[in-house]
Amino acid sequence: MRELLHPVKVVRAAGLADGTSLLVLLGIAMPLKYAAGMPMAVTIVGTIHGYIVIFYLLAILYAQLRLQWNVLWSLLCLAAAFVPFGNFVLDRAIRRRRHQFEIRPIPVKWLVYAVVFFAFLDLFTQLPVMSTYASSLGAGAAVAGLAVGMYSMTNLFGNLASGIWTDRRGAYPVVTAGLALTSGVLLLYSLVASPAALVAVRFLHGFVSGLIVPAAFTFLANVTEKDRQGSQSAVSGTFVGIAAIAGPAYSGIMASRTSVPFVFATVAVLGLGLLLLTVIFLRKQDARSKEERRAGGRLVWRRELLQSFAGAFFLMFSQGALAYLLPLHVQALGFDSRISGTLLSMFGLIAVAVFIVQARVGFRRLPPAMRFTAGLAMMAVSQLLLGHSTSMAVLVAVMTLYGLGFALLFPAMNTLLIHGTTETNRGQAYGWFYALFSAGTVAGSSGIGLVPLPAQGQFIVTGCVMLACVAAVLLTAPRAKILAGSDQGN
Repeated sequence: MRELLHPVKVVRAAGLADGTSLLVLLGIAMPLKYAAGMPMAVTIVGTIHGYIVIFYLLAILYAQLRLQWNVLWSLLCLAAAFVPFGNFVLDRAIRRRRHQFEIRPIPVKWLVYAVVFFAFLDLFTQLPVMSTYASSLGAGAAVAGLAVGMYSMTNLFGNLASGIWTDRRGAYPVVTAGLALTSGVLLLYSLVASPAALVAVRFLHGFVSGLIVPAAFTFLANVTEKDRQGSQSAVSGTFVGIAAIAGPAYSGIMASRTSVPFVFATVAVLGLGLLLLTVIFLRKQDARSKEERRAGGRLVWRRELLQSFAGAFFLMFSQGALAYLLPLHVQALGFDSRISGTLLSMFGLIAVAVFIVQARVGFRRLPPAMRFTAGLAMMAVSQLLLGHSTSMAVLVAVMTLYGLGFALLFPAMNTLLIHGTTETNRGQAYGWFYALFSAGTVAGSSGIGLVPLPAQGQFIVTGCVMLACVAAVLLTAPRAKILAGSDQGN
């Protein structure tokens, strides 16, 4: 049985099945549809092929985790899935080299990355469906807005509680409690039958989900080598970006075909699976003594920590403003409303691509303060330019710049936080860090909406506020700190 589950055999079998089903779809089902008037052939074969593709993607992920082979092999497998006969050619290459691929233990960090992915998937699956779900229960505009905003409000307090608990008890119990409680609350949506019940569930959901992220990021920071902190932050950013892309798409499609509670139930199943793996693999990973945990540590407000907190707030301030202003601007230009979603997805793809480059190549020669200021400045300039962008080509170019800035800023501010803390107070720091995430989102979406200016003027206000933060960092940080340094802390 163990031999049958060898990653090389699994990925080869899945690849051959994918290649065969693709040929059947293109060579038999498509001609039957257009030449013989049998559209059901494409429907049936296409459905089967879709399930095989999903299995193939999971097999590629399984091989990458168990073999830890060069990521180029995974990319080749992915490309071959869409090229007729590609899988058969690739299968010969893998078979010839199969003895070079040895099974390796899965790094525990990848499980924590999966937990981070779950936490943000839980967040992003809510975005396209929550307001309409509240309305379907009979909620008015005010109550629907309360249901949407309640999550962010209580999530802030969950982040703060998680930070304190992580420093006192360790990351493991906080992560497991967060996974268990969040999965349980996600299942409660199936029992909601009134707006009041929805608001109550949202209150609980925001708080318990806020427990996960600070503890998970604290664990990652504590087990990563000092000179790899930037790469680790880039990898975690990649998982956040993938969740930001996949979450809204998944919930939007599945909710239209099933129901919102069903969507949340599937996310809960993922959470319960991760809970089981966490209990098995992470229990013995917290190496700090009980005395160290009990002592905890007070935050020292070092410059790096303050810069990191400012980055967290203004990154999400920018995101909140963008989510509010971009659809209005696109609509005012006369474009289809779907264009704003496309632009946001494109920025996410650019950010993920740059995250991957940073994780593989690393920007360790560039100090985090420089990446911080460059990333925030790019996002600020993008906000200024968006208000004056009137063509699709310019909008795409500006959102590309925005994605690049986002991808530089996110790992840099995580690295700055790590440099400004120790293992005894890092949990509290991450608690405040993600609490400021929530506060920035609210300030960006609601605060900018209160500015009595048209969308173009509100874009300018957003950009100027962010440039002021860049200027403050440049003026307060020693020049040597910005122009020299590395991912390694002091």
